[in-house]
Amino acid sequence: MEYTALKELIQGRRSIRKFADKPVSDEDIRELIDCARYAPSDTNSQTWEFVVVTNQEKIRHIEKMTWDALHKRAEEAEQRGLSREGRLLVKSFGPYATAFSDAPALIVCLATPYQSKFRERIFDPIGLVGDEVWREEGIKSSCLASMNLMLAAHARGMATCPMTGPVLLAEKAMCEYLGIDESKQVNMVIALGYPMETPAKLARKEVDDILTIVK
Repeated sequence: MEYTALKELIQGRRSIRKFADKPVSDEDIRELIDCARYAPSDTNSQTWEFVVVTNQEKIRHIEKMTWDALHKRAEEAEQRGLSREGRLLVKSFGPYATAFSDAPALIVCLATPYQSKFRERIFDPIGLVGDEVWREEGIKSSCLASMNLMLAAHARGMATCPMTGPVLLAEKAMCEYLGIDESKQVNMVIALGYPMETPAKLARKEVDDILTIVK
């Protein structure tokens, strides 16, 4: 692929929250996961797994669990005298956290425990870092795989929207509902389908504002 085509693909991707009433095939899902698994990972540990939900009733139930948890947080805030903040949580954050009920598929992106020959033979024996660092390494690698997946979906004419609302609000309930092992962390959920909208390109910081070149 030429650089210009790749750049257009990257810049053309949008986070979509309105999807057409068209199912996503198992073949498409497998193709996207095939692209995801070629992401780089720390010592090739490949700390990622994906649970893809295509049952609409189950997707809506996960959304309801997220909304219920959101309202509970808002009620707790109100009890502490933060009524305005609680209302804003529901009104402003809610739609961003739960915009996946109409998606034909919901991808739950997982970070699995970091395991490698380096950790077993070197890192753990010398106590290089604590377990929390290895959990972070798993999330980092899982994020790279998730970006591969979203770009691949865009290239196939599909649309995605990454969200962390269920992770922030209802991760435990969602994992129990889907039978996800406690050793695995939810990185994000990604709504997947065919777009019903084409959002405008959002402003980005200028390159000079985010770049420092050290020579």
